[in-house]
Amino acid sequence: MSTHALRQRLILLAVCITAITLPFNFTAPAVALPAIGQSFGGSPMALSWVTNAFMLTFGSCLMLAGTLADSYGRKKVFIGGVSAFALLAAILPLAPNLVLFDMLRGAQGVAAALAFSGGMSALAQVFDGPGRLRAFSFVGTSFGIGLSFGPVVAGTIIEAFDWHLIFLLITVLAVISLVLAGRYMPESRNPDAAGIDWPGAITFTWALGIFTFAVLEVPESSWTHPLVLGLFTMALLSFVAFVVIEKRVAQPMLDLSLFRYPRFVGVQLLAAAPAYSFVVLLILLPIRFVGVEGMSAIAAGWLLIALSAPLLVLPIVAGYLTRWLSASTLSGTGLLVCAAGLYWLSLVPVGSGSAELAWPMLVIGAGISLPWGLMDGMAVSVVPKERAGMATGIFSTTRVAGEGVAIAVVTALLSAYTATHLDGVASGSLGSVVGAAQHLATGNLAGAEQWLPDTGREVLAAGYSAAFSSLLRVLTLITVLTAAVVFLFLDRGAAEDTEADEATLDQAA
Repeated sequence: MSTHALRQRLILLAVCITAITLPFNFTAPAVALPAIGQSFGGSPMALSWVTNAFMLTFGSCLMLAGTLADSYGRKKVFIGGVSAFALLAAILPLAPNLVLFDMLRGAQGVAAALAFSGGMSALAQVFDGPGRLRAFSFVGTSFGIGLSFGPVVAGTIIEAFDWHLIFLLITVLAVISLVLAGRYMPESRNPDAAGIDWPGAITFTWALGIFTFAVLEVPESSWTHPLVLGLFTMALLSFVAFVVIEKRVAQPMLDLSLFRYPRFVGVQLLAAAPAYSFVVLLILLPIRFVGVEGMSAIAAGWLLIALSAPLLVLPIVAGYLTRWLSASTLSGTGLLVCAAGLYWLSLVPVGSGSAELAWPMLVIGAGISLPWGLMDGMAVSVVPKERAGMATGIFSTTRVAGEGVAIAVVTALLSAYTATHLDGVASGSLGSVVGAAQHLATGNLAGAEQWLPDTGREVLAAGYSAAFSSLLRVLTLITVLTAAVVFLFLDRGAAEDTEADEATLDQAA
């Protein structure tokens, strides 16, 4: 093996370790949420911010992070992000209360955005052509490792030691990535960058943050609450201001002309697909297994492997299959398989055996694995190499912001469906039913019993089970519709993009 090839692989290893750490940091706290609740106490909404705070800042800052990487150096941004991520993970176990813990999780999301955007845009400079596709496929597989084994590792740590050690393990992994990147990753930046579009960056980050915060407030308030309506209005006005700013600056953070390419738009739609067909389950299922079904953290972690284990292999397989099948065919087929698994899982009630749960979860994981390994490479391929950081930022913002919004929306739907199924069979007022439903949505069965003390645990679990099934059927329908769009949009978009590129070359000639 040549020195250059070895260096490439070590850089890829550094980014892949980070790609393992980020989803582990996302899924492990979901498994640990009951234990974190026992340590800190707090309302269901306060506990939900253990996940929401990270997702809010991570998704909101990805676009800015990609621009910073292109302008100031991909290695510099990656090193800075990983360093801050490791430091915050080490500090988290020392938090004295839930409020500070949630604030540190929010800061960790900012660091994660810098690490992710810097690492992915750096890879786009190190690899070219088919090698780039394979490299991004390995990154997708690394995410699968974090998703697959994160819950198991977290459950084992919780059962054997204490949930605090989860974040120390995250620190160790981040430090290993930091050492490799510091030694082998070359510095690169966009030579045509004319500085940061700070008005656009601040406006976009603010707008997306306000929008996501509004969605996260819905489960506690309602869609029609004055605060929620005010936040949505503010977000809309901020997005309008962002578009006006981007049309006037010479070097915009977001090149709006990219949205003339159907394939680019199709990739953004595809980016949001895993949010409601897969990612939300990484949060909801551990809560269901541990909080409602009474599984141990270790048992829940092992069961979740059925959902995410296909990500260990199939993203790489999908990368090789593109030699014979189009990306839209692979992605659309994967989403249809995922939809079949979601519907199958909707037929499995609370209290079923592990095998009954594992099989539909495996189908869901297998289906989402096909587009999973293709999306990042497709996102980078539709823009010039020098703007890879921007492309990564746009795509990742769409994906992560979609995940944050999806988690908030499905949590609100699960709470509403649970209240609907409990109303009429539970012994209590409407307010008590809503309060119990909110606790059930966060896996706090004991808290739900306090709201409805005259309603048996079996009735509460049955109401939650029916609500979970209703939610999965909604997710099934959304996934089928997305698959149809992908089949039509990406293939057509590829042809139109080629024609647009040829026209641009003719004009240049």
